[in-house]
Amino acid sequence: MENIILEANFRDKINKAERNKIRKEGRVPGIYYSKHEKPMAFNVDEKDINPLVFTSARNIILLKVKGKEEQECFLKNVQFDPVTDKIVHFDLLGLKRGEKFQLNIPVSFVGNSVGVKEGGVLQIGSHKLFVECLPKDVPQSLEIDIENLNIGDTIHIKDLNFENITILTPADSVVVSVTHPKVEAEPVVDELEEGMAEPEVIGKTDEETGEKEENKE
Repeated sequence: MENIILEANFRDKINKAERNKIRKEGRVPGIYYSKHEKPMAFNVDEKDINPLVFTSARNIILLKVKGKEEQECFLKNVQFDPVTDKIVHFDLLGLKRGEKFQLNIPVSFVGNSVGVKEGGVLQIGSHKLFVECLPKDVPQSLEIDIENLNIGDTIHIKDLNFENITILTPADSVVVSVTHPKVEAEPVVDELEEGMAEPEVIGKTDEETGEKEENKE
């Protein structure tokens, strides 16, 4: 993981009016949380926080608040404006060297499944896993090899093992599977309809007509 420096200003007022004022200035309010320290409110320039949020990379943030001690932390939660999709608030979780913490890590699947090549359908059950590990051991994603996954095979959480990482997601949760392709059912013909014949036309046959003509003669 890469260490990213985030410059911030301390804020002692925590109310709606103050937050709105900060946003109008092009800045975003945030809160720093830690098990070992009291929460700290701050604000950052919008252009500085955007790259940390709109990315698939996972970085350790070095928070530098003016007049405060530098803190090593991790992006925990982000709130967006429902209309503009702009960041309106975010939380940072304080980290301590040598101490594990919990977070969600995205899953990436490696290889082309044998079952999919044979016509099976890849079903993804988990796009991210909840884990516990040291800050230095946080990967960008958890790679899962699906090369040998055949039709009917399933990978559960209990089947996975990653070095220095403890998975907290329930062990019986499905991560990925390959199912049989759907077979379109043939249209069912009603037995009654199948047994119905063309209606018989009641009338005079050619033979009967011929016989009557002969009698007239």
